[in-house]
Amino acid sequence: MNESMRIRQHLSDTEVTEDVRRALTDCWVAVTNAGGAAGFPFPPVDDDDVAPALERLVDELHADRCRLLTVVDARGLLGWLVLRRSSDPLITHWGSLHHVQSHPDCRGEGVGSLLMHHAREIARDEMKVEQLHLAARAEVGLETFYGRLGRREIGRWPGALRLAPGDDRDEILMHLEPL
Repeated sequence: MNESMRIRQHLSDTEVTEDVRRALTDCWVAVTNAGGAAGFPFPPVDDDDVAPALERLVDELHADRCRLLTVVDARGLLGWLVLRRSSDPLITHWGSLHHVQSHPDCRGEGVGSLLMHHAREIARDEMKVEQLHLAARAEVGLETFYGRLGRREIGRWPGALRLAPGDDRDEILMHLEPL
């Protein structure tokens, strides 16, 4: 891991500047077009595809329920994820991770691990979450990556994701507890 990498938290839409929005969009486009499981199953995508989804995500930011974590260094934005917690009293004790991404130009540098480590700390220490959930697309190696970071598979939704005719993938449900 590059020692100059820094984690930033964004707790509201007003904290996400136009420069950050541009960098998030660029990263999301690059990850998707490189084959990443980033929420857009049919690459190629461009800014016009990603920008509306990013705006919806940024609009949901709230210190208690939804946080954006980014990793930056001198090169700019290297990766990001979203940490969510429901306001439903039955499930406020757990959180979920979404859109875990590292830019293809910096894969293997520890960006994803850094994000996941800090998300765990923030969920536990700041949001008072007791467990974290995430869903990952099967057959792209994500379960191995998340498993190395302490997540365990707790189930699958068989064939939940249709990427193309005849290309259905399981959605892998993963869990981390205790935090």
